[in-house]
Amino acid sequence: MTTAVSVRGLRKEYPGHVAVSGLDLDIRRGEVFALLGPNGAGKTTTVEILEGHRDRTAGEVSVLGEDPGRAGRAWRARLGIVLQTATDAAELSVAETVRHFAKYYPNPRDPEEVIEKVGLTEKAGTRVKSLSGGQRRRVDVALGIVGRPELLFLDEPTTGFDPEARRRFWALIAGLAGEGTTILLTTHYLDEVEALADRVAVLAHGRVVAEDTPRDLGGRAGAEATVRWVDHRGEHVERTAYPTKLVTELSAGGGELGELTVTRPSLEDIYLDLIGDTE
Repeated sequence: MTTAVSVRGLRKEYPGHVAVSGLDLDIRRGEVFALLGPNGAGKTTTVEILEGHRDRTAGEVSVLGEDPGRAGRAWRARLGIVLQTATDAAELSVAETVRHFAKYYPNPRDPEEVIEKVGLTEKAGTRVKSLSGGQRRRVDVALGIVGRPELLFLDEPTTGFDPEARRRFWALIAGLAGEGTTILLTTHYLDEVEALADRVAVLAHGRVVAEDTPRDLGGRAGAEATVRWVDHRGEHVERTAYPTKLVTELSAGGGELGELTVTRPSLEDIYLDLIGDTE
């Protein structure tokens, strides 16, 4: 089976409100898939349905070959979940917490190895309640991966991380993906999406409005570039689909091109355009 998650026509209704409206989605095994969208777009509801924590109103859902609405404990042991809220195991040490959760799984990772992977070896004997917010978030990640999951859900995983910790986390996720773990990531950090995601889907009003690689999302790769330069006549700005050709032609004129920059729309630019179009 090459598809870890398959969703067709997913719908979730509440009294007077439709949270998810006919959503289709496929996530391949072994890929890092990012789910983006503004607050209220339906991300959390969709993920909770995939995790088996919320019933759906309509549609077909398959996660690791089973319907989350009917799957049992053996299926749940194949998942790893890092929730947006921090774990509450304040009186236990980091090592005690990870060892305790490892016992819930049939084939867990070595707890000490997991603690080292998330960069908490020096804090292994420290009570969770004494950790900083970013360090407690690393404990959450440790609990999410200790069961050796086939599918890992990451909800805003690097909230509270300093830049160095984020880079270490990105390396950890890249390593898990390299081992074949499928990862579903929700985050507001678009640089994180560019660093980690193989593909990305943008949700708005409970449906997917765009899906592609981060490089190609919303026609980004083919979008016009903005070329800026300064010469003896002053500053110039030109938009073109062929920036290399333009720069070559300008250079052939023999003049000095000062402060030359070539920029294409960022992932943030494309994302804001996509969700803006749905408002």
